Formats: sequence, structure tokens, C-alpha cells
Amino acid sequence: MSSKLHYEFKRKLEELEKYKGRGTELITLYIPPDKNIADVSAQLRSELSQASNIKSKQTRTNVMAGLEAILQRLKMYKKPPEHGMVIISGVIDLNGKQKHITEIIEPPEPVPLYKYHCDSSFYLEPLKEMLKEKDFYGLIVIDRREATIGILKGKRIEALSRATSMVPGKHRQGGQSSVRFERLREIAIHEFYKKVGEKATEALLPYKDQLLGILIGGPSPTKEEFYEGNYLHHELQKKVVGLFDVSYTDESGLYELVEKAEDVLQELDLMKEKRLMNRFLKEIAKDGLAAYGEEEVRRYITLGAVDTLLLSEDLRLERVKYRCPKCGKEVEKTLRFKGDSQQFCDECGVEMEEVERKDIILELSELAESTGAKVEFLSTESEEGAMLYNAFGGIAAILRFKPE
Repeated sequence: MSSKLHYEFKRKLEELEKYKGRGTELITLYIPPDKNIADVSAQLRSELSQASNIKSKQTRTNVMAGLEAILQRLKMYKKPPEHGMVIISGVIDLNGKQKHITEIIEPPEPVPLYKYHCDSSFYLEPLKEMLKEKDFYGLIVIDRREATIGILKGKRIEALSRATSMVPGKHRQGGQSSVRFERLREIAIHEFYKKVGEKATEALLPYKDQLLGILIGGPSPTKEEFYEGNYLHHELQKKVVGLFDVSYTDESGLYELVEKAEDVLQELDLMKEKRLMNRFLKEIAKDGLAAYGEEEVRRYITLGAVDTLLLSEDLRLERVKYRCPKCGKEVEKTLRFKGDSQQFCDECGVEMEEVERKDIILELSELAESTGAKVEFLSTESEEGAMLYNAFGGIAAILRFKPE
């Protein structure tokens, strides 16, 4: 899923999640790609006849209206779209008023089930699952004292398990022969590696189908001994994509491992975000080709000066256009999402009419793309993405040139 599509899909679900109905009147219908439309229509007609028995007049009227609206929409399809579809219909409370909505959602991934659901809110869980990162890397950092096992999932690093060793230090105590001491030490190291292998299997094997690879970090020769000794389950062993020198083997070592594995992970969003923000910050530091804040970035976009537009996925602002009904003057304002939309004409003093309202992220990205600029969406789950949102207001740009 492209970043823009991912963002639009996420926003759509956020909007639907806010909608509430009275009683069990909101209908959600999941239709997988291989489902026969005629069979779906037949079931809905059966539900329609049963709905006529609902005791509450309001609920009966609203459920029947929702079913009829869905049946009308289904007439437009001979078969479901490539990924199937989800149809929502019902009477929602919107700013204290009731409004009937019917929408068809074509999700970015195949609809996993056939389901007809009535409740006071729309059933969105299977759609929300599609937003979750599906692929990730396994992380293991190990020395002879301890090991930490974790995952890199999307942009998040998460520690899953930790093991500490009973391996004695290199200096033997008096009375022990050096040969016996070394043998005891080797047995302890072997047992520790086995323990780490078991913990890694426990933590990572359930996700073997989603793992893009496993990274192992630590000092030499520990990480090599662990890898070459086949202490990992064979399904995990074949997923190891690299061994890297790291200094720490606690949770901070997982972050160091990801840093050291930059070449392996360069296609991963985390590294992409890191590189973009580093490039932007370098330009800021030398007062070079960088801009931030909505007004400044918007000005540079219109001048065709933006090379790369950086937007925070968590930004919730709208660009609203107003027109005066008396003199025809138009103004544009940026408001918080669903913010207060009352605006008065500064020439006539009359209340202006709202003409258009657009999500600012989509509006700026379309404007930037029309000038040939690249658009990058950053999530606040990464350190760099959080910096873009908190320090630079979620809107920044790397410039092609700085207009005079």
C-alpha cells in the first residue's frame, strides 16, 4: 500500500469509528472477492423480511432503509471488486442531527470473511487489521553475559525476551587447573547459547512466515559462535540475513543493531525516515534548502521550489474555503479537523458560506505532486517522525532552490 493510500484508508476508518447509531441500526456487510453477489442479495432480502418484525418502529424503519440502500448498491456489481468490498449503511448522529449514509469501501487487501453485522457502531476490526504492519525483522544481540531478543516491526523496536548467563569470567580461582576451568567455561557458554536459542525460538518462531529476516549483533567471536553453532530453530536459522558488531546487548543494543544494519534495512521505512530527516536537519543547520510550517512550505510549493515534501501522518488539519454571499470575496483558512467553521467577511461583516473543505495532508500532497515534487509520509512511531510532528508542526520540505 502506498503511503498516500495508507493515510487515506486510515483517515476513512477514523471517521467511520466516530459514527454512532441509536440501537442496533448500523449495518456493516463484508463481501470477500470470491463471493457470489446474487447469493448476498438473496440473504439481504431474507434479512429485510425478518426486519419487518422488529418491535421498535424507529429501529425497524432505519434497518429496512439501510438494507434497501445496500441492495440498490449491489445492483451496480456483477461480481465483487478485486479485493472484495465492505458496505456500511445506517442512520448516524452527526452534530446532533440524524443522517442516513451508505458507503462502499474497497480495501487495500482482500476481505477475509463474509459477514453481515448490525450494531450501534460499524464493525471495523477486520479493516483495522489491514493497517497493522505485517512484516518485520527478528533482532538478537548477544555476548557471553546476556542476550536480548526483539523485533523491528514497521518503525517500532520492541524487546521480547532477555537471558543472562552463568558463564564464569576468564580468570580462574585458585586451585582449579586451567584445562578444567576452560572446559567448565565452554560447557557454560554452550548451555547459555542453547538457552538463548530456545528463547529466540519461543519469541520468533510463531512469526516465521512474516519475518523478512533475522539480524544478530554482538562482539566477535560470540555472535559467530552462536550463529555457526545452529542454536536457532532451523526455520529461523535460514532467515538470518546478517551478523553485526554491536557494543551493547541489553535493550539499547537492539537500537544499535538496527543502526549498524542500515544497508540491509535501507528499504525499510524506519531507515528511509531517518535519512530524510537527517537530510532536512542538515539543511536547517546551515540555513540551506529547507523550510517548515504550513505557510512557508505552501509558498515554496506554489513557486515550484519544493523537491521533497515531508508530512506527518498524525496531522489532523483541514483547509476550508469560504465565500461571502454578499460581495463574493473568497478566503481560505486552516482549521483543526472538524473545527469551528464560522467565518465573517471582513468587508461586509456577514457570515461567509463554506464552499470546500479538504484534509490538509491530501491537499498539500496533491499540490506538491502537481509540481513534480516527491511526497513522503512520516509516522510518529519513529523518533524522526515524532520530531517532524512535535518540533516542525508536521509539515516540512527539502527544497530544490531557495527563491529570492
